[in-house]
Amino acid sequence: MMDLGLATNFYSDEPRYQPELLGFQSRDPDFVQIIQQLHESLDPRTVFACFGKVMGQHLPILGIKLRYNKHQFTWGRHQGLSIQQQLVHQGKTACIEYSLAAPLQPSQAKQLQQLQTLVIQPLFNATQFQEMSQQAMYDSLTRLGNRHYYIESLKKAIATSTRHDNALSIVILDLDNFKMLNDVHGHQFGDTVLSEFGRLLTKAIRNTDQAFRVGGDEFVVVVRGDLAAAEILCRRVLQAMSRLPLFEKHQVQTSLGISQWKRDESACSLYERADKALYRAKAAGRRCYRADLS
Repeated sequence: MMDLGLATNFYSDEPRYQPELLGFQSRDPDFVQIIQQLHESLDPRTVFACFGKVMGQHLPILGIKLRYNKHQFTWGRHQGLSIQQQLVHQGKTACIEYSLAAPLQPSQAKQLQQLQTLVIQPLFNATQFQEMSQQAMYDSLTRLGNRHYYIESLKKAIATSTRHDNALSIVILDLDNFKMLNDVHGHQFGDTVLSEFGRLLTKAIRNTDQAFRVGGDEFVVVVRGDLAAAEILCRRVLQAMSRLPLFEKHQVQTSLGISQWKRDESACSLYERADKALYRAKAAGRRCYRADLS
């Protein structure tokens, strides 16, 4: 595989890596080799980084920005001269902006046209694969991870905690009397409540935590921390719910159960202990949390 030696800005808050200051080469590009390199990965960032390096090797290009569908990519430096190009692929337009160290000669402009057409198909394949992968892992209604993603993520979290001896907890949440809300107001209202609750969880958790909808109105948060960290999250969720007009108007509430992972404990046992704590919260009057201390 090609050693890229650089990366792209797939997200705006990621660090930017600069192209190697080696100057471009005047020799003709090996198009077969370039196509093979572009098709080696299904990671959009890697595909675009490969494209950026190829362009920087053969043309006086300092940086490239590309917008395609919902994706934005950035490579290199954005200074000097600027030219813009458009490519249409399967009815969708890719907008490309190049930053140049020097104006392109006619032969170089022709080469740019040839090279840039090579990236669209592998980049399209990579972004499409990424979108399909995300659809397989996320719940479309709440935008949270689904049950399958939860199972895989918890396994990885337990493996990491075992290896580094880090604290790990889970919080199980469900919406109190959700079936009654559905029966009274209809399933569309119920979907709105679930969607709003998903957004609430996304805002409430830390960057190191993960939230999932594992079924119906049942949610799980994997917390990279101990019981105290999980309790802080629970209080944050309850406070946030009390401030949402929709939830306050219709008395939408949640109960929460916490368990902290014990060394050599299985994911199933961890879940069962949190589930028991959840039912103790419901028995205590709902709209509260309880922790399993066993």
